[in-house]
Amino acid sequence: MMYFQAKEQNFKDQTGITVKFNVISWTDLFNRILTADFSGQNPDVLNIGNTWSATLQATRAFLPFDQANMDAIGGKSKFLATSLAASGAAGQVPTSVPLYGLSYALFYNKAMFREAGIKSPPKTWSEFIQDAKQLTKPKIGQWGVGIEGASITENAHWAFILSNQQGGSLFDQNNVPTFDSAQNVRAIQFFTDLISKYKVAGPQDAEYSTGTQAPGDFANRKAAMIIFQTGTISALESDGMKASDFGVAQVPVPDVLPPGGKAIESHVAGINISIFKDTQHLSAALKFVKFMTSRAEQVKLNKLYTSLPVVKDAYSDPAFNSPEMQTFETILAQHAAPMPLIPQEGQMETVMGGALKQLLAAAASGKPVNTSDIEAQLSDANQTMKADLGLD
Repeated sequence: MMYFQAKEQNFKDQTGITVKFNVISWTDLFNRILTADFSGQNPDVLNIGNTWSATLQATRAFLPFDQANMDAIGGKSKFLATSLAASGAAGQVPTSVPLYGLSYALFYNKAMFREAGIKSPPKTWSEFIQDAKQLTKPKIGQWGVGIEGASITENAHWAFILSNQQGGSLFDQNNVPTFDSAQNVRAIQFFTDLISKYKVAGPQDAEYSTGTQAPGDFANRKAAMIIFQTGTISALESDGMKASDFGVAQVPVPDVLPPGGKAIESHVAGINISIFKDTQHLSAALKFVKFMTSRAEQVKLNKLYTSLPVVKDAYSDPAFNSPEMQTFETILAQHAAPMPLIPQEGQMETVMGGALKQLLAAAASGKPVNTSDIEAQLSDANQTMKADLGLD
C-alpha cells in the first residue's frame, strides 16, 4: 500500500492530477468488477487478471485500446509481445494492456541436489522424474516435487501447459472444447502419475490449494523442487530461504516433442490494467496508464513485487539481470502462450481444473488412475464445458 500512496503524490507532481487508490483482495476482485459494471458505480482505471481479459472484454464495458488510445500511452511497441497477446480476444482491439508480468519456472533446492549428487537441474521430463525419484524419501517426509493438487487454477494452468507440449489444445480453432483429446489425456496422465505411478509427489499434495503450501514444503526441505511463478521468490525468502539456497531453471519439456508439440513452459501470467469506457476522465485515465507502464514505474513496481516488467526497456535495469530473473524473462518472452482467450475462460478453469483435482485425489487415496479413468473424467468435463458454451 505504501507504494501506491507514494504514487498518488508522484503522479500528481508530474501531471497535476489527483488519483485515489482502492485496494481490493484478489478473491473479491472479479465479482467486484462485475458488480461495478452492472451498477454503473465504476472506477476510472482498474487492474484485472490477464486471463480475464477476454471475459471482461465481452461485457463491452471497457475502453478499446485502438491506435489513438494506444499511442496516448506510449505505443504498442513498448510492450512485450507475449504479455500484450493476453489483453483481449484474438482479432479484436484489446481492452486492457499489461502491467505486471509473471511466468512459471522450476525452483530447486541447491543443497538437496548436491547431497543427492545431482549436478544440474533437469531439462526434460524424463530427467525430472529421474531426479525426483532420487530426491524422494517418504520415510522422512521428503518428496522430489511439491504441487498444489486441489488448486483449480493451478491445475488448469498445468493442463494448458502440458497440453501444448503434447501437441494438443483445450479448444479447437472454432472454440469448441477438446478436453478429451488423446494429447490432453497424455498430458493429464503425466501430471497424475507424479503421485500415482512415479510417487515423487506426496499424497498430501492432492489437498494443497492455497498457493503457499507447496512453497512452504520447499522452504522446509519437504520438497526438493516446485514449479511456481515469479512472485514465489519473495514468499520463499519470507519463509526463511536465502536467494543462494535455491536455483531457478526453465520448466522441463518432453525429450522429443510429439507432432505439433510446442516448448511451452508457462501460460502468459500477469496483471493487466483497463479503463472503464464510461469514464468521465478519459484523458487523465490514459495519462495514468502511461505513467504506470513507463520504464521508471515498471522498474519500481516489479522490483517491489519480484514480478516481471511488461515493457522492454525496463529490462536494462540491474534488478532484472540476475540469473533467476533472466530465466523468468526468457520463459515469459519465448516459451509462454496466453490461456484460451474466450469469454468463458473462467468456466474452463473451473471445469478442467476440477477434473484434474478429482483425478489427483483418487491417486492420493492409493487408487490406480489409468488411461480409461482419465478419458472418462475428461469426457465428462468436455460435455460440461460444451453445455456451458451452449454447444449441446
